[in-house]
Amino acid sequence: MKERELRRRCKRELRALNVQPPLQVEELCRQLGERRGRPIRLVPHRMPVPGPFGAWIATPSADYILFQQETTPSHQRHIVLHEVGHILADHQSEEVDDDELWKGAVPDLAPGSVRRLLRRTSYDEEHERQAELVATIVLEWASVLDRVAPRRAANPSLRRVQTALGDRQGWL
Repeated sequence: MKERELRRRCKRELRALNVQPPLQVEELCRQLGERRGRPIRLVPHRMPVPGPFGAWIATPSADYILFQQETTPSHQRHIVLHEVGHILADHQSEEVDDDELWKGAVPDLAPGSVRRLLRRTSYDEEHERQAELVATIVLEWASVLDRVAPRRAANPSLRRVQTALGDRQGWL
């Protein structure tokens, strides 16, 4: 997929999710999971270094995003968005048999039920570049919107007025 098409696809998905500033990665994942018809579960996990910082495990009932727990919150956010990038870019890989990873990281997930695993180390450079581009797009727009968008009012009536009279801010 070309970069321009990936940018359009990413922005189209983000607009459809109607995520409002400030960006909450957990909320983005919740809404994306609802849209996909299965929840996205974020799982902090101590991952060996050197090695991948994150992984996306897709099962028939849920998506699991594992991310390095031994790093800063901003790096964790970037890792999660990178894995979301794999989801939004519709990447797929062959099933990986790594029972110890599953047992340690997600004890309630039977290793045999894993349908696919996306990891930094199992993709070619093009897939990684695409996932990183999606993470960058989300973080760039979030950064801009967090600075220019007025804070949403707590009062529902006032929010309706803000929506009606305010400039359209969002994933343009």
